Amino acid sequence: MNFEGLDPGLAEFASAMHSTLDPVLDAHLNPSLLQNVELDPEGVALEALPVQESVHIMEGVYSELHSVVAEVGVPVSVSHFDLHEEMLWVGSHGGHATSFFGPALERYSSFQVNGSDDIRQIQSLENGILFLTKNNLKYMARGGLIIFDYLLDESEDMHSLLLTDSSTLLVGGLQNHVLEIDLNTVQETQKYAVEIPGVTIMRQTNRFFFCGHTSGKVSLRDLRSFKVEHEFDAFSGSLSDFDVHGNLLAACGFSSRLTGLACDRFLKVYDLRMMRAITPLQVHVDPAFLRFIPTYTSRLAIISQSGQCQFCEPTGLANPADIFHVNPVGPLLMTFDVSASKQALAFGDSEGCVHLWTDSPEPSFNPYSRETEFALPCLVDSLPPLDWSQDLLPLSLIPVPLTTDTLLSDWPAANSAPAPRRAPPVDAEILRTMKKVGFIGYAPNPRTRLRNQIPYRLKESDSEFDSFSQVTESPIGREEEPHLHMVSKKYRKVTIKYSKLGLEDFDFKHYNKTLFAGLEPHIPNAYCNCMIQVLYFLEPVRCLIQNHLCQKEFCLACELGFLFHMLDLSRGDPCQGSNFLRAFRTIPEASALGLILADSDEASGKGNLARLIQRWNRFILTQLHQDMQELEVPQAYRVAGGSSFCSSGDSVIGQLFNCEVENCSLCRCGSETVRASSTLLFTLSYPEGSNCDKTGKNYDFAQVLKRSICLEQNTQAWCDNCEKYQPTIQTRNIRHLPDILVINCEVNSSKEADFWRIQAEVAFKMSVKKHGGEIKNKEFALADRASFQFFCTDRKDLGNPEGLLLCPSIEELKNVWLPFSIRMKMTKNKGLDVCNWTDGDEMQWGPARAEEEHGVYVYDLMATVVHILDSRTGGSLVAHIKVGETYHQRKEGVTHQQWYLFNDFLIEPIDKHEAVQFDMNWKVPAILYYVKRNLNSRYNLNIKNPIEASVLLAEASLARKQRKTHTTFIPLMLNEMPQVGDLVGLDAEFVTLNEEEAELRSDGTKSTIKPSQMSVARITCVRGQGPNEGIPFIDDYISTQEQVVDYLTQYSGIKPGDLDAKISSKHLTTLKSTYLKLRFLIDIGVKFVGHGLQKDFRVINLMVPKDQVLDTVYLFHMPRKRMISLRFLAWYFLDLKIQGETHDSIEDARTALQLYRKYLELSKNGTEPESFHKVLKGLYEKGRKMDWKVPEPESQTSPKSKAWDGTRETELDAAVFSSVLAL
Repeated sequence: MNFEGLDPGLAEFASAMHSTLDPVLDAHLNPSLLQNVELDPEGVALEALPVQESVHIMEGVYSELHSVVAEVGVPVSVSHFDLHEEMLWVGSHGGHATSFFGPALERYSSFQVNGSDDIRQIQSLENGILFLTKNNLKYMARGGLIIFDYLLDESEDMHSLLLTDSSTLLVGGLQNHVLEIDLNTVQETQKYAVEIPGVTIMRQTNRFFFCGHTSGKVSLRDLRSFKVEHEFDAFSGSLSDFDVHGNLLAACGFSSRLTGLACDRFLKVYDLRMMRAITPLQVHVDPAFLRFIPTYTSRLAIISQSGQCQFCEPTGLANPADIFHVNPVGPLLMTFDVSASKQALAFGDSEGCVHLWTDSPEPSFNPYSRETEFALPCLVDSLPPLDWSQDLLPLSLIPVPLTTDTLLSDWPAANSAPAPRRAPPVDAEILRTMKKVGFIGYAPNPRTRLRNQIPYRLKESDSEFDSFSQVTESPIGREEEPHLHMVSKKYRKVTIKYSKLGLEDFDFKHYNKTLFAGLEPHIPNAYCNCMIQVLYFLEPVRCLIQNHLCQKEFCLACELGFLFHMLDLSRGDPCQGSNFLRAFRTIPEASALGLILADSDEASGKGNLARLIQRWNRFILTQLHQDMQELEVPQAYRVAGGSSFCSSGDSVIGQLFNCEVENCSLCRCGSETVRASSTLLFTLSYPEGSNCDKTGKNYDFAQVLKRSICLEQNTQAWCDNCEKYQPTIQTRNIRHLPDILVINCEVNSSKEADFWRIQAEVAFKMSVKKHGGEIKNKEFALADRASFQFFCTDRKDLGNPEGLLLCPSIEELKNVWLPFSIRMKMTKNKGLDVCNWTDGDEMQWGPARAEEEHGVYVYDLMATVVHILDSRTGGSLVAHIKVGETYHQRKEGVTHQQWYLFNDFLIEPIDKHEAVQFDMNWKVPAILYYVKRNLNSRYNLNIKNPIEASVLLAEASLARKQRKTHTTFIPLMLNEMPQVGDLVGLDAEFVTLNEEEAELRSDGTKSTIKPSQMSVARITCVRGQGPNEGIPFIDDYISTQEQVVDYLTQYSGIKPGDLDAKISSKHLTTLKSTYLKLRFLIDIGVKFVGHGLQKDFRVINLMVPKDQVLDTVYLFHMPRKRMISLRFLAWYFLDLKIQGETHDSIEDARTALQLYRKYLELSKNGTEPESFHKVLKGLYEKGRKMDWKVPEPESQTSPKSKAWDGTRETELDAAVFSSVLAL
């Protein structure tokens, strides 16, 4: 209802809230309320004011049945009959809601909806009630519990809501739009533009939405598009109320008079079949409310604010005899509603009273109402009998009265000894990271315990396993009981939580506080992230891979080099290997080996990750070896001392990993065959029958490794002498040791797992026996190390304290079988000696002793890849990597070595003992990397950028139908080659390969499980300076072999067929070709100008230094405000209308360049930030007024016209066309 024209004194009502009703009558009430009512002199609360029993209700004639007080002295603002239960709901101007049950109006519930604003409208749903206030929509259960609370913008002034279906709601008010809200997701789905001053009343039929405006108009709108179909100009002043039934629309309102607005006694009636007005209906009351009451005929009920009610036919004459009078307690009626059954009318007045009028003594509010649930009655008076013979009977069932006497349970102090529980010790991580300010310490929450829960140790023996009972919340939820889960938090599978902004507001720094780059896991087949990190932190591999470049489109060595370059540039931000994995998926051998997982298998963890990563390890080394073999070995990578085994056709991967072996086959006839071959890695072969040996026989790792390298086995083989298959003895001997020793552990069954477990137990017992009683707890061991370092500060002769044999702790010796170093020696008779190399051997023989003798090498453990067994997530793969000095020097400027845990984008420094501790219940070894000591000194590790300026020169298109007349760019000439600091306008368009995967939570919110997978489809670069400024020099369409599910033509301008080389007329290239062009521009130091470049570079898979990115999204942005579209910025500052039907990357790149020039002009090259801040404020004010929409052509000009117009753009297009024709 529109409140214009109401009594102005109504605004001065008392807004105090009354929680209970006093037995005395409030001073605000009208004394006439006491005429037929008696108050209980005993002081009973005033719950209801029923009509005397002698009142007779005549069938078919409306008479007053009951009156009740909803809230004393506070006007009723809205009333509503529940559509599902026999209840009447009323809301007050104080934001309070009250419900009454049945025709007797028994109070059912009462609760506060809003603390300050009045309730404007109420709508009943199956599971609750919707309440609309000025800028808030609240959904509450009938008992008062909040289901959801949707806050609207503070500038909104909502007046009406309309339930269009069971889950969609329209909300309108005094603003230029109507909101469509989805009740399932509690999100705004549409915003429909309407005329100012807005919509205050809404109705619906099967043909139209009917919207009433305060200007006196009623508009009929389309049910789908909400566009105006018809409009009735009902009143010259304002609209008060209207209703629709069948083909008739009736409205009441105010007309303009000389003295102001006056209530019009003529009802406007319209025929919806012919869309025209019929004869107005004159009534004898001042109409403020009206409703159709279609029982036998289409009767209209017209209500005035003074309490007069008249019934009449909309097409007939009003009879004064049909008027009855409602006796309001206050001076005005404020609200009116009709029940669904048409048997009851409800009126609310300005003094907080509700009046129920019915046409029968026992009315029903709905034709079919469900049963209403009531609170359970108190059971104190009907307690069950207690059986004292039951020992387990809880005595708390006995109601105990309040007494001041001493209870039996109050034991005297002499008979009781208080033993309070000791508080659990503070987490060591908290103490380590704590910073004290005064006497208060502050530390980040390590999240090692459940929220608001502190576990106590009931037994001292539980201390050893206490860490397993304090597992924190998993990144994927709390479905499992934490005490059954032993996986440490940092080893669990990490997931990215996506929001409306995608990844922009995800805190990667929480998972990685180092300057090394993690890898994102959401890309298909990203299970190999840990192995990519292992290869990257091998310094020779990192350098030689980045030096490699070939013409092959899908070359893993090239793509891995590009990814390593990104990892080099990153300062702690995560990278993604999308281009590398894209090339990986195209290789037939990878598919044949089963290395390419389906999305469902990867998400559910169906594949055996341990076997998978070991096969991937063998595949990647072989593939890199082949890719590098195709090119000549770079001069920068010649082995310093020469290599006798490296043939001219060998690759540098072969120099690092290749091991030459002799395979000897001895038949029982005495015939022996020797064949030479090579291998890039070894697989552990475990002693036979070791799983059955429960006595704990000791096997050194060196013994098992020697057995695996010099493998001897009996098998059937062809014998040339016998000319048939014979049992033979196969023996493998080593001719040359590799620089990097790669070992697949092959722990694929319980047999191998038991072997590792038994050997770790035996090694632990031997270590305890060896050290005797010197082994201490971890805290004491750490204290010994700290005291030793303090003691050695002035003793330079003692050397590095790590070299001293300090006493290890018990925790460091558990689950350890793997040595940190091994010593290998080639014997004269082609034999191989392998032994564990410990710190004690290092001190005894000296660090250089192992290199003195020819053929003796010491290998240090560099990385371990482990399989994490987690039934909740399907498991994951992580890596322990010993990061060398050169990496720390580049990233942090310090020189030291440190072990780190790499779990996708989680990177955390760890103790070196953690890298070799394998609890086989959840942490299983998969791959080991041992590196020759002083390996880096054997190679020249300089990186020479292989990308040259020739990549920017003209190239042929892959498209067969492309002609020069279709060319949209001019390649750079030699005299136009970019220099450091040159501007380049950039824009990219994308297509969708996989749709987004999301789920709806129980509260209606949307949760993104996996984002949509995008692929770059078009990349455009335009010149940013010079005589050809604005002319593109790159406009490449990217050919793709993967299936495109959505071309996003409306936003990208890409159409089906544009990326197909057989039918495309565009300049089609490979992704690698265009990638090299962009890499050259980045390496040369140009500055990219564009709009939303962060997403562009992310999908292209490029890491660009921040000082080389000029993004207009952030240049024209105020903190804590929305981002502004390129289209609106172009209209506001440049008076350009862009992105009409589709997007064009050339147009967008040019516009971004012009916006950057405009930014420099407005900010005086950044010297006047205050004046530019005023410009931004004006931009945001204009945007809010325009609802951030660019006006239609010729409807409004830009407030910031600029000299750049369509003429210049036409000249550029003509220049491009003519120049291309001249080529």
